[in-house]
Amino acid sequence: MQLPVQSQSTLYAEGWEAEAGPDDLLAIARAADRAGFDYLACCDHVGIPRRLATAMSTVWYDPVATLAFLAAASRHVRLLSHVAIVGLRHPLLTAKQYATLDHLSGGRLILGVGAGHVQEEFEALGVDFRQRGPVLDECLDALRAALGPDEFPEHHGKLYDFEGLGQRPRPAQGRVPVWVGGSSPAAVRRAALKGDGWLPQGDPRDRLPAQIARIRELRERGGVQGTFTVGAIVEPLYVGTPRWEVGRRTLTGGPQELAESLRAYRAMGVHQIQVRFRSRSRGELTDQIAAFGAEVAPEL
Repeated sequence: MQLPVQSQSTLYAEGWEAEAGPDDLLAIARAADRAGFDYLACCDHVGIPRRLATAMSTVWYDPVATLAFLAAASRHVRLLSHVAIVGLRHPLLTAKQYATLDHLSGGRLILGVGAGHVQEEFEALGVDFRQRGPVLDECLDALRAALGPDEFPEHHGKLYDFEGLGQRPRPAQGRVPVWVGGSSPAAVRRAALKGDGWLPQGDPRDRLPAQIARIRELRERGGVQGTFTVGAIVEPLYVGTPRWEVGRRTLTGGPQELAESLRAYRAMGVHQIQVRFRSRSRGELTDQIAAFGAEVAPEL
């Protein structure tokens, strides 16, 4: 699941999140860890321009700091950046931060990356917004080297060139999985050819089969080997019968009913689903997490 509180866009934030803080994040992370969730995710924005602040808000926690904070409060759940805009930073800096996070968490990092969409962020940091796709492509190559097992990583490209600079600690898991976010043709191609997984951005159910087929085609044509994780963001959920208005798109009902609906994603070729629960308080959210883990997940 994507963590609440740490990003508060009006598209998905619940009312109670506005007054929430570190204690709430800790309680939610611990609940997800106990319930057997696979990962917790945190977004990445450096700054939100005034023209977008009303819709997006300016509440966007730093992913490295947030996930490191929660790593010490959890034992099993993995830690995903969904997604890190790695093109805003030199890949050696990104590698240093995330390799340390992986080391401190005992090898629980998944590095989710994306191209970004807020032009003013790029301009403020001196990065060409129009070239963010090619920048991300080379960042991925550089990060493959810098987040691998070698103490002295090496990369020689058009934008970044480094060798002979040692970085320890190395990632605990040896090789950090990289999932690519986005649903544009360029993002899907990037995920297929350069990633270990794909994180779609808002694809409804009826669009996913074609996107997944495209990824398989690209990987086969490109001769790309290895495991690949296909993700999906499912509709908002509420376990049980809500006594308040949860929205017409929200999936509600008992464990069997919810599981039957969610199993459709597996039939499409999806390997992991990201869930979001409607809630009016932290307590209601942690109750939903516990109910899903105990009652719905076993049916999946």
